[in-house]
Amino acid sequence: MESVKRRDFIRKASVAAVGAAGVVSACASEKTNTATAARSTETFNWKMVTTWPPHFPILGVGAEKFAEWVDVMSEGRLKIQVYGGGELVPPLEGFDAVSQGAAEICHGAAYYWAGKAPATQFFAGMPFGMNAQQQNAWIYSGGGLELWEELYQPFTLVPMPAGNTGVQMGGWYNREINSIADFKGLKMRIPGLGGKVISKAGGSAVLSAGGEIYTNLERGVIDATEWIGPYHDKLMGFHRAAKYYYYPGWHEPGTTLELLINKSAFQSLPESLQQIVRTAAARSNLWMLSEFEAQNHAALKELVNEHGVQLRRFPDDVIAQLKTYTEEVIAEVAASDPMSKKVYESYSAFRANVTSWSKLSEQQYYDTISS
Repeated sequence: MESVKRRDFIRKASVAAVGAAGVVSACASEKTNTATAARSTETFNWKMVTTWPPHFPILGVGAEKFAEWVDVMSEGRLKIQVYGGGELVPPLEGFDAVSQGAAEICHGAAYYWAGKAPATQFFAGMPFGMNAQQQNAWIYSGGGLELWEELYQPFTLVPMPAGNTGVQMGGWYNREINSIADFKGLKMRIPGLGGKVISKAGGSAVLSAGGEIYTNLERGVIDATEWIGPYHDKLMGFHRAAKYYYYPGWHEPGTTLELLINKSAFQSLPESLQQIVRTAAARSNLWMLSEFEAQNHAALKELVNEHGVQLRRFPDDVIAQLKTYTEEVIAEVAASDPMSKKVYESYSAFRANVTSWSKLSEQQYYDTISS
């Protein structure tokens, strides 16, 4: 009889425990759902700084479109106020501003931050390197993004590709380039690894923000400048300040533009908003490249036919020597900085594979339609 009572007690206690557990679980679930709901309706207000002048065509406008897309996709939960270079911080101080939390996000190009970490330059573009399509393939599908994130980790930054210029022009010159000797003493606005190549050729590389280039060229502070391509270069008015327009753009065959995001700010976002930011960045990457590709040919025809621009091709021996200097520059950077070596090994290996494929696919196609 005693054992029957004991079993009955245990059974009732078990039922009560299960019931209590259910109540506790329901309460916990309700709290979790409440917290999730609160988090999903929380709003965020960010400041974006850029390296471009306010409302700058394609580049600055692209940053503004990114902010609009995020606003729409998030249904107003994440609003981003865009500031052109100089409106909140100087154009080339966006890296520090975002790293230190003065702004949550910056739009620019990674080679502007070479003084912070030399390996940043590979994530913008490399002389005689990959074009836009290949660069995107390396970043998104070849391990490039993971290396980029590793590089920016000490600066508490999260990088994302958010634009590409496509193959650029070789630049505007106030002297003809008939031999490599013509670079001696040349003061040229050119960032990144390309600038180091110009220095090896005997010139001086000058780093300046986009909004300063025309005035510097017009006043003779610089003798030459690269920028992007015909559409943007025409809008910048470089044809009024320089006589010769050179190609090909050996220094930047497919320059990636970037978003820099403060890591703490990014991690404070719900997962849904993080994914919206990444999606809008990818859309920016496609939109900017498409705009440049769509506009460049008509602009080049206007520069040549209506403004009398003298289009010049770099001589073959000049290109060959610049390529030799490029190899020397990259070897020096890789030897002096372990992270640059690591990044370049990944970049170089991917480029070798993708170039082999491109020779069988795109190059053969271009050769066929041009014959």
